[in-house]
Amino acid sequence: MSTVIPFEKLYNTRDLGGMAGEGGRRIRSGKLIRSGHLYFASDHDKEWLSGRIGLIVDFRNKQEAKEKADPALPGADYVHLPIIQDMVTGITREEKSFGQIMTELLHNPEGALAYMEQVYTTFVTNDFAISQYAHFLDLLLQERKGAVLWHCTAGKDRAGFASILVQHLLGVSREDILEDYMMTNQCLVPEVEPLIAMIQKQVHDDSPQVRQVLEILFGARTEYLAALYEKIQEGFGSFEAFEEQALGIDQEKRARLQEMYLEG
Repeated sequence: MSTVIPFEKLYNTRDLGGMAGEGGRRIRSGKLIRSGHLYFASDHDKEWLSGRIGLIVDFRNKQEAKEKADPALPGADYVHLPIIQDMVTGITREEKSFGQIMTELLHNPEGALAYMEQVYTTFVTNDFAISQYAHFLDLLLQERKGAVLWHCTAGKDRAGFASILVQHLLGVSREDILEDYMMTNQCLVPEVEPLIAMIQKQVHDDSPQVRQVLEILFGARTEYLAALYEKIQEGFGSFEAFEEQALGIDQEKRARLQEMYLEG
């Protein structure tokens, strides 16, 4: 699995280094980092990131990035690359999104699960999202000093799928990809538990049903990836075909990514 970087305030920032890729070769450490947003980074966290990060890719929409802007890091370029332009309950984290959660899904676990599955499939069916992920992969093909760090808000959905794309292109097994994706739940406990408590207090409802809905919306679930993989299979026949036909990653680019980011 990826390695959690022991920050003070950034709980879901992980180095993909060490994961087994194509031909058993390991992903290089200090080159590919997945994360949640950096707004709450402590001075210690920012000191660690400064000089190590060459590029920050921010997948949040305009409003999210405005409300909780990333700190400027010496030596790091910043690219704003929103995957979803509008507010989406459970995915984007603008202040208004919590009110939408309360009115639409808070007492409907089955609906919340179906909703999240549908959101994940938009990552591979929506033309705008696909073009943004293609741009992200093009950025990875550019030589630079330091690591590429990509993030959304929690580092679970938009950044999670970006991580899946990278891992798949580097030859990580689907089993390891799934394990790494689900590891997000452990990393996010310090963020999700206070968030759930806050919403329960706002709606004056601490019932098991409400908690179940919030865990569905704010957690990683195997069902989300199953829906995503099924949609790719329906539309393209294989993950490799999706990467080539939709994202423009041919065999030459795949080999280049592996040369850049795998050891040996």
